Amino acid sequence: MTIAIAPGGPGSRPTWTSSAKDMVTTALGTSRVWVTLGYGILNEVYWPATGLPQIRDLGFIVAGPSEWFEVKRVNRYHVSMPDDWVPLPQVAHEGDGYRLLIEVLPDPSRDVVLILYRLTGDNMNLYALLAPHLSNGGEHNNARAAEDLTAWKDETALCLLSDSGFSRSSAGYVGASDGWQDFSRNGRMTWEYGEAIDGNVALLGELPATQGTLALGFSDTIVGARTKARSSLSEGCHSIRQRFIAGWRQWAKTLDIPDSPADIRREAYLSAVVLKVHQDRAYPGSIVASLSVPWGNSTDSIGGYHLVWPRDCVEAGLALLGVGQIDDARSMLSYLIAIQNQDGSWNQNCFPDGRPFWVGIQLDEVGFPIILAAKLAEQDALRGLGGVGAMIRRAVCYLVHNGPISPQDRWEENSGISPFTLAIEIVALVAAAEFLSADERDYVISLADYWNERIEDWTYVSGGPFASQYGVDGYYVRIGPAAVQGGLCGRVNVANRWGHSMPAITLIGMEYLHLARLGLRSPDDRRIQNTSKIADALLQVETPLGIAYRRYNEDGYGEHADGSPYDGNGIGRAWPLLTGERGHFELQLGRDPLPYLEMMTRMTGPTGLIPEQVWDGPPLRERGLEPGKPTGGVMPLVWAHAEFLKLLRARREKRPIELLNSLEEHLRRKTATVGTWHWRTDTPFDALPANRDLLVEMESPFVLHMGFDGWKAVEDRSSAALPFGRHGVRLGKDELAGNRVLDFTRYFSRDSKWEGNDYHIWIAPEQQRLDVRGRPPAQH
Repeated sequence: MTIAIAPGGPGSRPTWTSSAKDMVTTALGTSRVWVTLGYGILNEVYWPATGLPQIRDLGFIVAGPSEWFEVKRVNRYHVSMPDDWVPLPQVAHEGDGYRLLIEVLPDPSRDVVLILYRLTGDNMNLYALLAPHLSNGGEHNNARAAEDLTAWKDETALCLLSDSGFSRSSAGYVGASDGWQDFSRNGRMTWEYGEAIDGNVALLGELPATQGTLALGFSDTIVGARTKARSSLSEGCHSIRQRFIAGWRQWAKTLDIPDSPADIRREAYLSAVVLKVHQDRAYPGSIVASLSVPWGNSTDSIGGYHLVWPRDCVEAGLALLGVGQIDDARSMLSYLIAIQNQDGSWNQNCFPDGRPFWVGIQLDEVGFPIILAAKLAEQDALRGLGGVGAMIRRAVCYLVHNGPISPQDRWEENSGISPFTLAIEIVALVAAAEFLSADERDYVISLADYWNERIEDWTYVSGGPFASQYGVDGYYVRIGPAAVQGGLCGRVNVANRWGHSMPAITLIGMEYLHLARLGLRSPDDRRIQNTSKIADALLQVETPLGIAYRRYNEDGYGEHADGSPYDGNGIGRAWPLLTGERGHFELQLGRDPLPYLEMMTRMTGPTGLIPEQVWDGPPLRERGLEPGKPTGGVMPLVWAHAEFLKLLRARREKRPIELLNSLEEHLRRKTATVGTWHWRTDTPFDALPANRDLLVEMESPFVLHMGFDGWKAVEDRSSAALPFGRHGVRLGKDELAGNRVLDFTRYFSRDSKWEGNDYHIWIAPEQQRLDVRGRPPAQH
């Protein structure tokens, strides 16, 4: 991420402000405008899709005979809504000698947002201050000030109208000739520049009336934006407000919110609203991670969080499914089918139209859409959806060829085998089986069972530096490096601490919880309990408002100790999202997760939005940082609101929504001591448990040159075609029995050359038990 400090004036924030939002809103209709509020004013307004912010902010200056105030910097305001499920923000600003009331009303039928205002105070005048950032950027904007305020860039335009006009107006360049600079230097409005061309621009308009309505319209031309804004003003705010409220109230009737205490129920309705607001209408089914940019006062990144992550999309889809919104979940699956790459993967994230932004690969994001499809299938909600089977088969093919080692973990920082990602991969393969042919089904189930057997081999350390300290015999690590990087003996780069790496066995995260949540391990499993003891000690943060958890020890994604913004490194802070994950674990242990829902509810912004992170240091009031309250990271975080809804639903149903019937049924049928181990170059093993077949496989044809016990009885076997374009040689357990060691190398048929490495696998006798590494005790 590129970090750049924003200049003073319009579009800038006080040094202590953040990207955290007071509220996000949109109308339920044909309108394609999404509005965010922060510090009591309009922040980014998105049009015509959730991935395209068009302004930095739209705020107000209140000026009297001898002094002036920019209301966002005064920062004394209150936000309210008519109902928990109607996102119609009403803001009351209180200042010295004035009171400003505004209501932000998106028009359900037009690409327009209305701002109703009323200013009271003796001899006070009101000025609208607008910072266009058209087409997701502040550069090369153009602005013109006349009877209305307009801005344009390429094929994007906006128009700000007042129902009483503007008595004076000005267009300027930010930091030089903008209206905020005018007040800062002269104490009043003295400049009236007609236009500012090709730059970072801002507009100022003096309102002749202390009460009225502004209309901000968007179109591909100034004329079109003006026409839309005038049409909204003509219809009038009363009619538009009625339609806005009626749309949201009708939608709220379709929600299935579980019974809960009043504060939890209110947060649940708000969480559902947040998920609904973040859905795109130009590209139905897409949902961005947040209509905001983390540490927005210190970055000019065009990406921010207003991008679609397949993981977050599925998390939101499952949450909406959990509160009765089946059509929304179906729409999200259709969208994911549409943006799947031809090779079966999904890009790390993308704009709502499907254009990739970051192009990394995270294998949990390849598995998650399969899980969403499987969950919809459980509820008989896949009927009529096209392309589901083809999507699943492509995704399975990608997992088969590229798993279990993911290029990125769920925090987008490291390659390796994360318990979280691996659990998603395994469950996805099992869930996909019913959509595949018989041969494909047998193969993916075999591979999933093998990966499941080796979870501890790849991610659990026996002993380790934390074991004796916390009185346990081992624990799951945050991520296990690939074998070629040393496996559990390797090191992990700490992404947000420049140039810093640590032994894999010294990094603990919350990823292991999904082994229980998805049904692969019992929550009472000794290894899960061991890790929980360490995770609670290292990651749990107690704030005055509740318990939250850091992503992992040594995390650097968060503000510095002095509260200054994250700038590529920092100190990882506590995440309410992880409070929800811990609450799911409590539920699976048979305990009521209500306290975790209550803590998530308290660790919110003033209107109940759940942040990405909360401050876990001493109070820094000059930066607006209070223990247990939002930091400068993203707020709201769609994933966190989805986690809240899923935990509330799980509390009622007594099981996580991600826990699939197909996975439980498969594990009930499976015999633990039989199966096939899949030997691959990237996931090798040097010992094979008893009663296992061996499948040596790769992505192209080969000849297995093999022998036993020191290259005795040497023979060559040509590989056979496997499903999904793989190739392999299978050795059954009966054929292996009676031998101690299998010796082999490979001849690559297509390249006409030998591999150049010899491998040796110790074959455990039937009575021999192997340790967690798949090795006999003598080889410890």
